[in-house]
Amino acid sequence: MRILIAEDDLSSRKFLFKFLSKYGECDLVVDGLEALDAVLISLKDNNPYNLICLDIMMPKVDGVKVLKHIKDLETQKGMLPEKRSKIIMTTALAEAQHVQNAFKIGCDAYAAKPIDTNKFIEVLRKLQLIENE
Repeated sequence: MRILIAEDDLSSRKFLFKFLSKYGECDLVVDGLEALDAVLISLKDNNPYNLICLDIMMPKVDGVKVLKHIKDLETQKGMLPEKRSKIIMTTALAEAQHVQNAFKIGCDAYAAKPIDTNKFIEVLRKLQLIENE
């Protein structure tokens, strides 16, 4: 599985990398522009990410705008729904409006920080990204 972790907070980024590395190859980016660049390159190479963990609050371009761009790019490429990246929004914000906007745009799940690994594994199973152990 190819995984993109877009997270500006160093400790969150390291935690997600360590946690998700056992499930696949992880790329790390620190802001929204880098996330968009990584997604563009993956689509250009016909090797899209299976999972993108996207922080809502990031420098340069916030996660919700990045999410919208990713969904627009996938639509422009005519990608079938089952081939599109699964996107999990991560946030320390308790603000429901951000989360609702992300779901309207097309995120697949939401994870509150600090990340509960057991709940995260359940989400990965529901998204059919990992097998039941």
